[in-house]
Amino acid sequence: MTNAAPRVALSLGDVAGIGPEVVVSSLADKRLRETCRPVIVGHPAVVARAQRQVGVELSFVDVASPTEIDWSRSEIPCWNPSIDEVAQVPAGKIDARAGRAAYDYLVAATRAALRGEIDAITTAPLNKAALHAAGLNFPGHTEILAHECGVHDFAMMLYLPPGEPLKGPAGLGVAHVTLHTSIQSVPGLLSTKLIYETIHLVSNFLMQIGCSSPRIGVCALNPHAGEEGLFGDEESRLIAPAVESAVQSGVNAIGPIPADALLRRAVQGEFDGVAAMYHDQGHIALKLIGFERAVNVTLGLPIVRTSPSHGTAFDIAWKGLARTEGFVEAVRTAVQLVRSRANSTAQ
Repeated sequence: MTNAAPRVALSLGDVAGIGPEVVVSSLADKRLRETCRPVIVGHPAVVARAQRQVGVELSFVDVASPTEIDWSRSEIPCWNPSIDEVAQVPAGKIDARAGRAAYDYLVAATRAALRGEIDAITTAPLNKAALHAAGLNFPGHTEILAHECGVHDFAMMLYLPPGEPLKGPAGLGVAHVTLHTSIQSVPGLLSTKLIYETIHLVSNFLMQIGCSSPRIGVCALNPHAGEEGLFGDEESRLIAPAVESAVQSGVNAIGPIPADALLRRAVQGEFDGVAAMYHDQGHIALKLIGFERAVNVTLGLPIVRTSPSHGTAFDIAWKGLARTEGFVEAVRTAVQLVRSRANSTAQ
């Protein structure tokens, strides 16, 4: 990548949800278009319908692939690597055509990023039930991305950029050792190796965004950090050894700490990052304090991928009610990560 604005693919996600409206509305902000060079990944008829829905007038040009894009033109390129039938998907309903298209959009954008044809991906949300209706056995974006990139050490992070109510200068990143799985399965999926790797992924991400000495807090799994084994032994058997190994490798990590206390301390500025043991342990806290601004970042990939923290929101889809703050922050974070990686490579 040169000094030009990063090329960011904006996937429409599940077109029955709010993704198309959010993408088009976000692009109406000239400041965002100046921050990056966007390409929409989705059906042009869906984009046109979204423009009419939200009352935005922008110039788009259809392209067959990213290699055909003339990035010097003012029109926003629209690339459709999936089925035409997606243009007939109704609003707010689970539809196999929407699931197939959301998958195709993500896979095509990921492969383009791996080839160096784009610099980052920001994805609108997909619907997991629609994925399964299309015969695609993936829990979500993160697992598809890991599969396409051929990585095994990866994590899903929610990142809240600096600003109230956070007291820390780097914002707050919370990554999860386990992902889209049942609460019942979490203890059996945890391992010292996975916890150690997640701690490192959190620390590395924070350094990429300019936090030179990240402070990482590691959640306990059980209430009161197991209360000396009364409520479980995962803290002493799995989590503490992972923290000790991370410290020995040079990471400033502390834990295990009861999650209810740790997340509050992190918001108050004591920690820059948190390693949570399961999805809701981290998601609930960050969404409570910053739902509209929180950004989902996939850690451990050779490419940059971000998304807003919200879902498809079928209940308000195609009603002109969707807000754009989360998607805009996701694009900005993607641009920041691209520039940080480019600077690291140049040094």
